[in-house]
Amino acid sequence: MRVSVRKDGSALSHAPTNWYAVDWRRVERNVRGMQIRIAKATRDGNWRRVKSLQRMLTRTLSAKLYAVRRVTQNQGARTAGVDRELWDSPESRWEAVGRLKRHGYKPLPLRRVFIPKANGKERPLGIPTMRDRAMQALYLLALEPVSESTSDPNSYGFRVNRSTADAMAQIRVCMSQEASARWVLEADIKGCFDHINHDWLVRHVRMDREILRKWLKAGLIYKGQLQATEAGTPQGGIISPTLANVTLNGLETELMVHLGATLGKTKARKLKVNVVRYADDFVITGDSKELLENEVRPWVETFLATRGLRLSEEKTRITHIDEGFDFLGWNFRKYSGTLLIKPSRKNVQTFYRKVAETISGNKTVKQEDLIRLLNPMLRGWALYHRPVTAKKAYSRMEYLIFGRLWRWSKRRHPQKKTDWVNAKYFHAIGGRRRVFACPRARKDGTTGLFELYNMSGTVIKRHRKISGDYNPFDPTWEVYGERLRQERMWESMRYRKQWATLYMSQGGLCAHCGNALTDDTGWHDHHLEYRMHGGSDALSNRVLLHPYCHQQVHATGAVVTKPVLH
Repeated sequence: MRVSVRKDGSALSHAPTNWYAVDWRRVERNVRGMQIRIAKATRDGNWRRVKSLQRMLTRTLSAKLYAVRRVTQNQGARTAGVDRELWDSPESRWEAVGRLKRHGYKPLPLRRVFIPKANGKERPLGIPTMRDRAMQALYLLALEPVSESTSDPNSYGFRVNRSTADAMAQIRVCMSQEASARWVLEADIKGCFDHINHDWLVRHVRMDREILRKWLKAGLIYKGQLQATEAGTPQGGIISPTLANVTLNGLETELMVHLGATLGKTKARKLKVNVVRYADDFVITGDSKELLENEVRPWVETFLATRGLRLSEEKTRITHIDEGFDFLGWNFRKYSGTLLIKPSRKNVQTFYRKVAETISGNKTVKQEDLIRLLNPMLRGWALYHRPVTAKKAYSRMEYLIFGRLWRWSKRRHPQKKTDWVNAKYFHAIGGRRRVFACPRARKDGTTGLFELYNMSGTVIKRHRKISGDYNPFDPTWEVYGERLRQERMWESMRYRKQWATLYMSQGGLCAHCGNALTDDTGWHDHHLEYRMHGGSDALSNRVLLHPYCHQQVHATGAVVTKPVLH
């Protein structure tokens, strides 16, 4: 991969003097090198060295630049805290880097907001200020190698390269065979993020204790009133998911140790106890209801109680696999001995309501604009359920959405006959009839059809589960992680064919800085010769860049060329 150059032929400087002069490849290399050293010290149990390396990392310029970039590029970058400050310019970001200092640091209270949940209730969020978010991102860089190196093998939430599909695949492994576990403890922690014990966190989280205590006790402002925070780690903070993961780490490994100690290791292995956790949601399998009820659940309640948490009596239950259970938007159930995983009824209903509200809330928009609104929703939902038995759910959802779109079309032309409405809004495409589509001019001057996403055309493909032992900060897993990342990015892009082609031609790397393109970083489609200068939309004139690299290229006049893979 090349180093980008300016239009005058000079190389971009490695010593940044402003935000756009930062060499992000060097920044990521420096940060990752330190994280690998922290992870190695963690695996060796050398906690004195871990602490020393963490302190060193949080004081480096590279880590501070990385932290500021993260909080100014994510979805919350336009949401201000109580100080109403946003870092929305290169100058403010560059100045912010110098403000990330431990000495004299005092976090401001969180701004309390509420967002709607799928069940109609509201979820509380605590919004930190930009500076507090950046400080959390900075210290998270030092904490993450520790948490990854000490996490349970089958914990999948808010961890690098792990997803809900991995949790689903692990349950399939544990329950699909005829001799597999037949009973499941469906656990629900009551207000996990709101009730974690602060003293436990300060004693057990391997990071700067003084900084952590300040965040936990910062308080929050709601309706102009300052409220103390006596427990919990508020949802909304960058570091909160990792703190919750650290709190629940040991649920799997310590349970296995407990069962081995009380029942004997040989007998414990035959009980088919498996823990699968995603963030604060988890299920535990077992060979009998009595085992889960009398041995496992009491131990789990004790484990959680030491951390200030408890199970919800209403939502925690023990279920037989023939009755089925819901987890992460899927229903797991055996039919005549065969495990089938389908989209859960609740998930289907929630998604349909969202689509129906979008259609009814846009009664007067152009058909093309409505399709643009719906397509990302339909594609996202279809791809989420792609690894499971979802064909029937796709067909049913398309039938329901067709009814909504038909009513939307008829309402716009109450005086027109059915055939006229049908001819205007619905077309035959390939072997499909009555596809919601509209004519759209192509860039080559011809006219084509812009159609609603075809969910039934989504190919069902079983998900290949990540190895439970995978550690993104262990160099021995480097090749495995790269291959896994590229495979999953290819799968997520394959329905956007041009982006997928560009991604593969670049080896999954940004054409400017040479670092990995991921779902977390996002990407922009950059024209090598600008369209305003006569450049075409051909793939030969386009590359994928990180959003921040794209800004840097335009701001500095750097010239990007097509990468050459070796």
